[in-house]
Amino acid sequence: MTVATTADLEARDIRRLERYQRVTYRSFLCAAVGFVGPSLAGLGMAYGNGRAGVPVIAAALAGLALLSWYYARLVKAGLAGGAARRDIVLSGAVTAALSLMILTSPMFTVVPVFWLSALGLSPMSRGRIAVLCAATGAFCAVITTVAAERHFPDGDLPWYLLLPLMFAIYTAACGIVVFVNGYQRRMWEMHRETHAARDALARLAVTEERLRFSRDLHDLLGHSLSLIAVKSELAMRLAGTDPGRAGAEMADVRRTAREALREVRSAVSGYRAVELDAELAGARAVLEAAGIRCDIGDPPDPLPPEVRSVLAWVIREGATNVIKHSEARRCAVALTAYEGSVVLEMRNDGVRDGGDGNGSGLTGLAERVAVLGGEITSGRHGRDGFLLRAAVPLPAPAEDPAPAEPVAGRTA
Repeated sequence: MTVATTADLEARDIRRLERYQRVTYRSFLCAAVGFVGPSLAGLGMAYGNGRAGVPVIAAALAGLALLSWYYARLVKAGLAGGAARRDIVLSGAVTAALSLMILTSPMFTVVPVFWLSALGLSPMSRGRIAVLCAATGAFCAVITTVAAERHFPDGDLPWYLLLPLMFAIYTAACGIVVFVNGYQRRMWEMHRETHAARDALARLAVTEERLRFSRDLHDLLGHSLSLIAVKSELAMRLAGTDPGRAGAEMADVRRTAREALREVRSAVSGYRAVELDAELAGARAVLEAAGIRCDIGDPPDPLPPEVRSVLAWVIREGATNVIKHSEARRCAVALTAYEGSVVLEMRNDGVRDGGDGNGSGLTGLAERVAVLGGEITSGRHGRDGFLLRAAVPLPAPAEDPAPAEPVAGRTA
């Protein structure tokens, strides 16, 4: 069983980010029904009332199709970073032409508002947004005032009062939709920034660990290798004139090399060692980062170092299996002392069908646990659960020496 939790979590984060992007993009596309549906209804009303002929209807349908294409293009470009000026100008021209259909049906009043909502996804300054909202409101207010005189000739509200009222309504509506879409775009940017920050933190942690390892190796080997080089050169110079001293110098070289090798082995074994508390904290962090709720109990104290090390390996492999081979939403880890043994139980839900749970990772764990006389079992637990159980015997406590027999005193 391959232990590659970091790569798996990174791939899962990327899939989540891409899924969120698709959902956000499709939600804006679904919102396009808000202007396509009323516009089609307005065309039907205009044709039925005789206010628009077949050529006008055909031109309006073509304009709606073109505006829908530009709407999807503006949304996609806005989420990606910003729409091109050419798309903004051409889509604005199509929107202005379709807005003239307000003269035939009031249903077309939603067209300029939706165009501006797609445009609001592109990063713009507040001043530019205010200018666009005001310009759109003024343009639509003029057309709506003219259309009102045409549709309602007996209306009580004069044009000089209707015009500022329509301007205020359109400008407010444009401002609201731009604010809402801008808020959605900021949420999308926060998701991207969070993903980038997590990736940067992971790379920084790897870089710091490499620097620490290189620094430790330099501290361990720098002095020893320099001493070996100096003594080797000295032995070479003394080989012809003083063989005895040259041999002594080479003996020092051998001793220094062995000492350096011992220090390197000690350092590497320290890097390879796993600690139970650290693995418990790491398993919690990794599982919760993967969206899995994790409940971990405190280990019993005291535990021998070799037992803690084996249990740490079980925790590491178990957490890896939960992430790689299940769709878990909850994982529970319990460590209890029972009849001279410590028992670790790791339960999770979301087990996929078809897995037998007998991978090379669990085989390696069984071998580690068997060294201490323990055993490990794994298998399905309940309907969709999985149980990994490791029982490791604790060494028997050293018996206290028997008290010495009292010696009878002698009377002189």
